[in-house]
Amino acid sequence: MFNKIIKRGGRKPSKADAIDSGLYGHGPTGNLNSGVVSTSNVVVNHASRTAPATSVVNSVPQPGGAVNDPTPLPSGHIDPVPQFRDVAVSDRQLLFLRKLHICCFQFDFTDTMKSAREKEIKRQTLLELIDFIQSGSGKITESNQEEMIRMISVNIFRCLPPSPYENTGAEMVEMEEEPFADPLWPHLHLVYELLLRYVVSSDTDTKIAKRYIDHSFVLKLLDLFNTDDPREREYLKTILHRIYGKFMVHRPFIRKAINNIFYRFIYETERHSGIGELLEILGSIINGFALPMKEEHKLFLVRALIPLHKPKALALYHQQLSYCIIQFVEKDYKLADTVIRGLLKYWPIINCTKELLFLGEIEEVLEATQSAEFQRCMVPLFRQIGRCLNSSHSQVAERALFLWKNDHIVSLIGQNRNVILPIIFEPLEKNVRSHWNQAIHGLTINVRKMFLEMDFELFEKCQKQHEETEARARELEEQRELTWKRLEEAAEQWKGGEDRITV
Repeated sequence: MFNKIIKRGGRKPSKADAIDSGLYGHGPTGNLNSGVVSTSNVVVNHASRTAPATSVVNSVPQPGGAVNDPTPLPSGHIDPVPQFRDVAVSDRQLLFLRKLHICCFQFDFTDTMKSAREKEIKRQTLLELIDFIQSGSGKITESNQEEMIRMISVNIFRCLPPSPYENTGAEMVEMEEEPFADPLWPHLHLVYELLLRYVVSSDTDTKIAKRYIDHSFVLKLLDLFNTDDPREREYLKTILHRIYGKFMVHRPFIRKAINNIFYRFIYETERHSGIGELLEILGSIINGFALPMKEEHKLFLVRALIPLHKPKALALYHQQLSYCIIQFVEKDYKLADTVIRGLLKYWPIINCTKELLFLGEIEEVLEATQSAEFQRCMVPLFRQIGRCLNSSHSQVAERALFLWKNDHIVSLIGQNRNVILPIIFEPLEKNVRSHWNQAIHGLTINVRKMFLEMDFELFEKCQKQHEETEARARELEEQRELTWKRLEEAAEQWKGGEDRITV
């Protein structure tokens, strides 16, 4: 009896301690912490993926808050506990708490044979907790909700392993051959599933849950989007989207936190594994924006979404980014001019792969653009398209010519042909005369024919102006060559005179 008091630190035994003893037994202190497992919040280093190992605290509950007095995570021997159906309804909340304690134990998954029995017990326990939440067998008490969020935090908030491109300096686009698989996934995905079921459950009271799923918890979830495991990012995407939908009080904070991730990615690191998933969430959020659109949302488009076209890794998330951009234009057609000018600002110069993506996005934006907005940006836009027409990369030139296969774009061009044809007439003529690719040559002839049928007089006028421009260019070239010839003759004469004086 004296030894038991010493092990419990002199505190009075409680009912929970009695149940601990019955469920766990009195194993060694180093393994079971005298039957009491700490389930407090974890330490997460937001600045580095290679910080010291995660730890928990054994202190007063501080949901979502700072951590104090870190102690090692519980690990070691685990004894199974009864299933929910084997105990009375009145005892299920206490049993739920004991199962949460078991799930706080951490294991080394680099060795599959180590602690295999304990790993399986934890896995089965997590499955039972998921089934208990999903079935709605009983409403979870507030204290158990707090303990559950603490257990989830212990398991998922951890230091992420370094990405391959962090150590090698390789580009993100080169590291997509073999997706990373987190060795903790056998338990990790069940913890995520438990969190998801808790968030979506109709029994979850948001007034209570928001005390534990708070801003700190959401920030730590967002930090985890940088994991290289696509399965984990998929769970995080679903969970964060559900939190955004259910906890209205967190919506502005979530949008601002995602903004900050984008800013750091664009202007500092250009490396983040979860940009695509975050953009998928935003695509759904943007779709629900009310009209007229708030100035805050327009600033988000200008300051975050459009600059996301700048990083080299654009191809990894361009599909999701393009969807968000199009959502804005469809919501408010007046933003088309802003979007097109933004794309022109970040237009790639030597990266043909990105240029193809830009041309595809320009086509989608133009499909949702009305005539008034088109007129505001058509001059710089078709100057850039003209440069694409003359690209030595055949796919870029071909993609630019394909714009004339879109009926809506052809209609916009036809309405403003007096401005557009003079801009691109020279690039078209240059393609017909000298482009190396025969397919580009044929497509260019088709576009010329389209303009010819659209307005014969304008075409003839542009052709005449082009011939005059070429004639002036030839004259200037002849004058330049004549000037150089005179200079060479003068230099020869000066050289001859200098030689005579020397002699």
